[in-house]
Amino acid sequence: MSTENKGTALVTGASSGIGEVYAERLADRGYDLILAARRVDRLEAVAQKIGARTGRKVEVLRADLTDRKDISAVERRLAEDASITLLVNNAGVSLDGSLLENGSEPIEKLITVNILAPTLLTAAAAKAFVARNKGGIINIASVLAFAPEMLDGIYSGSKAHLINITQSLAAKVQGTNVRAQAVLPGATRSEIWEKSGKDVDALLPGMVMETADLVDAALVGYDRGEVVTIPPLQDEGQYKAFEAARLAMAPNLSRKEVAPRYRV
Repeated sequence: MSTENKGTALVTGASSGIGEVYAERLADRGYDLILAARRVDRLEAVAQKIGARTGRKVEVLRADLTDRKDISAVERRLAEDASITLLVNNAGVSLDGSLLENGSEPIEKLITVNILAPTLLTAAAAKAFVARNKGGIINIASVLAFAPEMLDGIYSGSKAHLINITQSLAAKVQGTNVRAQAVLPGATRSEIWEKSGKDVDALLPGMVMETADLVDAALVGYDRGEVVTIPPLQDEGQYKAFEAARLAMAPNLSRKEVAPRYRV
């Protein structure tokens, strides 16, 4: 447990699962905490437990990230509180079924929580951190960003969006003391599966990572300066090859002439 004060980490979706473990680990590393989520009773229990064990200052911030007013309140806190040095965008929801089985309300909720909220919070934090030349942003994405055919494409698309904004931001802050990391969990034991009506052990037997293992691995990647961290991927060369192919294709994606295969 670190006695060094590293500032304050704001963690969304901190009342359980990945967010709760991040809060515990960051307190151990010397961060005070602002824990944001909708369920205040759960947040207060987590805050009390972490504060008693570590002696760190732990604040509870009620924030329903389906509500634009609550998102704005967290934005303001990130912009105005100079003690905040780390943002963990962890809050997220998934669908029960695909586009074919869901109406507009659950789809809009997913887009708000998984795309609108973390994008606005990332922007607010990045501007504040760049101005102070200090800080880090961790966006919890998913390996499904690379496998849109699995499950529903809305959830995986939302996680691909987080990878995009993280990679773009990391390029823009290169050479500064501001960091950006996207973490791509595979199937991980958390409440998000139950909330979407899925039995993860039945869907993916023998493939479900424990939450603590996921967070500990992700923090190793953060310490190493990785922009994209994929804790379950055994062969790092596969991701490096993927990135190399993507970057090699980039200069060829815009041309005056139509590609010969499409000419009439």
